[in-house]
Amino acid sequence: MKKISANIRFLRKKNNLTQQEFADAIGIKRSMIGAYEEDRASPKMDNMKSIANYFGISVDELVSERITDKWLAERETRLEKEKEIKAGNLRVLSITVDKDDNENIELVPVKASAGYINGYADPEFVRELPKFHLPMLQGGTFRAFEIKGDSMLPIQPGSIVVGEYVDDWKSLKSNETYVVVSKNDGIVYKRVVNKLKDQKSLVLKSDNKSYEPYPIPADDVMEIWKAKAYISMSFPEPEQEMSISQLTSIMMEMQKKINNI
Repeated sequence: MKKISANIRFLRKKNNLTQQEFADAIGIKRSMIGAYEEDRASPKMDNMKSIANYFGISVDELVSERITDKWLAERETRLEKEKEIKAGNLRVLSITVDKDDNENIELVPVKASAGYINGYADPEFVRELPKFHLPMLQGGTFRAFEIKGDSMLPIQPGSIVVGEYVDDWKSLKSNETYVVVSKNDGIVYKRVVNKLKDQKSLVLKSDNKSYEPYPIPADDVMEIWKAKAYISMSFPEPEQEMSISQLTSIMMEMQKKINNI
């Protein structure tokens, strides 16, 4: 446990505390602080939590890390970046409920997409959207979006994608599908590659290979909804010969590979 004793000693001195002052601050005897710092005793979990909380670190960091001036500086930088990303997540989300106080699923049709960008946080706008319920979706906040275009085939244009609200963007899993609402792109349904940590952006990918992936800055994003279900009026067709669009997509992919070679 030498790492813990060294960390406690370093942090106490870093904060210009005597052993007695530190002991008084966390409510234990001065002799215990001396024993911890000299590696004659290991703090019990309650005292470990008190020590970690006092210095504003986690118990895991107190136990596992070698705390130095450099480590503290790097930690501060990392936390600042996380705050910036988290700040980008803070959105006012308007919802509606039914007579039993259950959240509705509001539907955003294509014709309301432009209005949604400006009114997504406006309770009056959201209240006017069509609403429904799906019994299999419980325990979250859900919204439905009508999609347009053929970038996510085989899901057809006009299909309704139901998404669950994502409040913590760090939880986004790369290559899973989301509805992304942004200032410049509007409402799109795509596969997302999470680049928030190192590039503060997302990469949006289409399942239709005719469309190139493209990045979108985190600052441009307004809402993200994890795709949970979709509703379509188009039933799957039996397997047929390869379509012109599929052939075009394959040819484009082959051309890329040839160019790379």
